[in-house]
Amino acid sequence: MSKSESAYKTIGEVAKILKLQVNKKGTLPTHIIRFWETQFKQIKPKIFNSNRRYYDEKTVNLLKKVRFLLKEQGMTINGVKKILDSEVSLELDEMADKSIKAENLKNKLIKISKIIKELK
Repeated sequence: MSKSESAYKTIGEVAKILKLQVNKKGTLPTHIIRFWETQFKQIKPKIFNSNRRYYDEKTVNLLKKVRFLLKEQGMTINGVKKILDSEVSLELDEMADKSIKAENLKNKLIKISKIIKELK
């Protein structure tokens, strides 16, 4: 049984959603998310029993935006802070969403080309 989209996510689930690179030991780099929490005041996970972090849908979307700006757009942390504090942030939601859709399309095209090569 899978969680609904609106359910709280653990830090490991968020790392998978953000497609953070698995390190050499084979574990997800959750330390990146914890670091971003210290840098961006907007990222506020819910901390319930035993100090475990849980992220709601709004926070996950904010983390997606931060990842998009840092990793895909090559911005600095200070640059991202300025954007998140300004009104430009809303326009970026559209850009990030389009980028994610483009990435999904790219992955599908790669799969199709592999299938075509196998058929030849």
